[in-house]
Amino acid sequence: MVKRLKKAKHVIYLVIALSMLVIALPRISFAGGMDWVNIFGIVWVLFSLLIIGAHLHFILGVDEEKKRALEAVRRAKLRQWEMKLVDKQEQSKSV
Repeated sequence: MVKRLKKAKHVIYLVIALSMLVIALPRISFAGGMDWVNIFGIVWVLFSLLIIGAHLHFILGVDEEKKRALEAVRRAKLRQWEMKLVDKQEQSKSV
């Protein structure tokens, strides 16, 4: 339930950021040289694309896949350590 609310929040923010970009992009003039107004427009578009990318990253669940992969690696290392510990204990008992 909480996960669904978080995704819904990010979907809403994504739609807002996309709508801001769609509304503002035709009004930003990129012609006429590199003055402060054009630089601001370029930076604004890049920042909005960064925000959109961040929300898409969360919505698509890339973090969850990374967490699962890292958890699998952690479990495998833990098993290896346990096996080494068991082997050392068996060797010390046999001596």
